[in-house]
Amino acid sequence: MKKLALPLLALVLSQAHTHPLRGQGVDYVKAHYTKHEYKIPMRDGAKLFTAVYVPKDTAQKYPILMIRTQSGLRPYGVDQVHANLGPSPLFAKEGYIFVYQDVRGRWMSEGTFVNMRPHNPVKKTPQDIDESSDTYDTIDWLLKNVPNHNGKVGLYGTSYRGFYVAAGMIDAHPAIKAASPQAPIVDWFMGDDWRHNGALYLAHAFYYMPSIGKPRPQLVKEPLFSKFDYGSPDAYDFFLRLGPLANVDAKYFKGEVPFWNKLMKHNTYDAFWKARNLRPHLKNIKPAVMTVGGWFDAENLFGAIQTHQRLEADSQNANNFLVMGPWIHGGWNGGQNDGASLGPVSFDAKTAVFFREKIELPFFEYHLKGKGMFKPAKAWIFETGTNKWTAYATWPPKNTQPLTLHFHAKGRLAIEPPPADFAYDEYVSDPARPVPHVEKIGPGMQVEFMCADQRFASRRPDVLVYETDVLKKDVTLAGPILADLNVSTTGTDSDWIVKVIDVYPNDHADPNPNPTGVRLGGYQQLVRGEVMRGRFRNSFEKPEPFTPGKLAAIEFTLPDVCHTFRAGHKIMVQVHSSWFPLVDRNPQTFVDTITAKESDFQKATQRVYRTKALPSRLVAQVLP
Repeated sequence: MKKLALPLLALVLSQAHTHPLRGQGVDYVKAHYTKHEYKIPMRDGAKLFTAVYVPKDTAQKYPILMIRTQSGLRPYGVDQVHANLGPSPLFAKEGYIFVYQDVRGRWMSEGTFVNMRPHNPVKKTPQDIDESSDTYDTIDWLLKNVPNHNGKVGLYGTSYRGFYVAAGMIDAHPAIKAASPQAPIVDWFMGDDWRHNGALYLAHAFYYMPSIGKPRPQLVKEPLFSKFDYGSPDAYDFFLRLGPLANVDAKYFKGEVPFWNKLMKHNTYDAFWKARNLRPHLKNIKPAVMTVGGWFDAENLFGAIQTHQRLEADSQNANNFLVMGPWIHGGWNGGQNDGASLGPVSFDAKTAVFFREKIELPFFEYHLKGKGMFKPAKAWIFETGTNKWTAYATWPPKNTQPLTLHFHAKGRLAIEPPPADFAYDEYVSDPARPVPHVEKIGPGMQVEFMCADQRFASRRPDVLVYETDVLKKDVTLAGPILADLNVSTTGTDSDWIVKVIDVYPNDHADPNPNPTGVRLGGYQQLVRGEVMRGRFRNSFEKPEPFTPGKLAAIEFTLPDVCHTFRAGHKIMVQVHSSWFPLVDRNPQTFVDTITAKESDFQKATQRVYRTKALPSRLVAQVLP
């Protein structure tokens, strides 16, 4: 599939770079909008608290643009308004009826909150509700009770709110004409937020869980939680001293965060997690859909890619397209220098401004107002490394060719298969001294790790390093990357972390300006990394132990990339067995990681084989 040229893109991008967005401000919103608050009844009688901002100008009719959220509508009260309305400050000036709703059981809405409430495809009674039905009932009420609308509705939201968009466009109300799930959650066990291939994203779950895992005993207008005090800026030390996972509830949560205990209890891909897999239900979607994600989204990169691919597979007649930019989680909405850089890595333009002005606003203007001639490509993709936007007719592109990179002796990474001689590399993985996921570790999941310098890891004896010769020409990887390893361990369980890294030449120029002060000569930029909990190598439902010293095949997929390794750079692959505290420590014995005791955490010698009969390799997709 040939790339679609965008000759005006550079000009558009440079123009976007010079026009920073400014919020409307409270005074503007009060001058141009009237705020109403309603308690909208659902089919089972529960009433959901909803704030509606209606334009004071009634000379024309306006579409409804709605966000449903678990994180609250503050400020509450008809005299208290948001300083910014809609997905970006551009929208209020164009004119919409903005709707904000507390989802069932959160903040000021009645009912019981269920985390990532399972979709119910068969609703036989008024008590059979889900997020799809709540969205439908809300829209039906709004169309009947809010005046001066044009009969068209759009949905938008990022992260958990992206899940509510994705759920709401299933069996959609016919008035929904456009929906934008942005970094949506679709599967909490396989790759979104809490678990990746079964391994727990500890730092993220621990940091975030008190905000969504505590019950709400009554209607509230202020949060029932506060940020956890780690007592130290060194989160690596905090989590290491924490010990086994059972200590989290015993020492800190003390039964007050029930969803944390559910997260711990359901330690395999059981019915609890399968019910929360939204992907099978994303079919026959009728509204136009713009799925948005970030290449450096540490939370829901998986959800964005998976949502688009499922829509393409099961809603082929729908108007679906994908936008992927060089963003952290929600970075397209603001922050992160408006997508101009992440840490010391520059993207040469305010890419988030370009998205908001040239993609997001035109999408809703076209589908909800009939304005413009918005005909996007199937995928608008930012290519990191070269820092350019490219339009594709499919994602992943169809004209890619497989590129296999084999592990060789002396840390060499090459296209040709290894020799037939029996060979392996080995290291000792010690749970008492796990490999950190970033050099300096603070509270929570530091988003910069997604492109952080990996030299701190490559110098450790428990990290295997393989790299190519210096590239003579650009190499562009586009799509998923398959890790195919042949391994053994002296333990009975093990994690396997595989990272793909862009090694800069030693004379690489520093950014100008350089606010971080990082020198880029020899920088080892993480492009993509993923973990596989070895017990799930054959089944996520039925984990299996390793037989100590016995050969085992490990195969898993790293999330998609679109990155060019420039001529003069090298491609590096790192392999190790801990990634702490991003991922919880594997005891390396086949015990339940939730109930593991201190004595269960054991050193293990890990081998990665590299022979013709037992190769270890990556299979990527490369553009011509």
